[in-house]
Amino acid sequence: MNPIRELSTEAELREAVALQKTIWGFEDADLLPFRMMVVATKIGGQLLGAFADERPDQKMVAFCLAIPGLKEPLKPYLHSHMLGVLPEYRDAGLGRELKLRQREDALARGIDLIEWTFDPLELKNAYFNIEKLGAIVRRYVRNQYGVSSSHLHGGLPTDRCVAEWWIRKPRARGEVVEKICVPADINEARVKQSEIADRFQSCFARGLAVIGMENGCYLLGL
Repeated sequence: MNPIRELSTEAELREAVALQKTIWGFEDADLLPFRMMVVATKIGGQLLGAFADERPDQKMVAFCLAIPGLKEPLKPYLHSHMLGVLPEYRDAGLGRELKLRQREDALARGIDLIEWTFDPLELKNAYFNIEKLGAIVRRYVRNQYGVSSSHLHGGLPTDRCVAEWWIRKPRARGEVVEKICVPADINEARVKQSEIADRFQSCFARGLAVIGMENGCYLLGL
């Protein structure tokens, strides 16, 4: 298990900024800057880092950043803006460890909702969010961040689903009334991005929510 701790020093925060380039291939204009990370640590946000081992000089291999938000009527929550893991450390449960640490900290502060956005075409990540963590989805945003410089986004609009993670109790399982299936091949899925977006927005307009995933299909119910 990789040690996880809150990031606080200038060196740690700058290392988290640098990791964005390595993980996503962002150009400087798309990086979340050092000053924003400083602000997040001062206003009730979370900035957590995972390290190669316990030694203080070990490199950071993953990080996650959340900032505080406020919903009507005056309900506090956390917006988990970034979570990244170096390629050689993926598929070892590190993302889950970071999310559970995030949950633990939020509950200790009396917060019961964490939200974040994710690419609905990335099925592995979607499965993690919905089936492993138990998030639900009730919103779809077209081109949330504009066209980014990351090669991972393929120059396409950055459409996003909004995950709602209600962390105080397990998600209730409702009846599935609709399915939205996404091709496993990412290139084929990108061709159908607009069609998939239309399906999501139509279902959400009818009051449905994503309550599960199965075989590359989003399961929607009331």
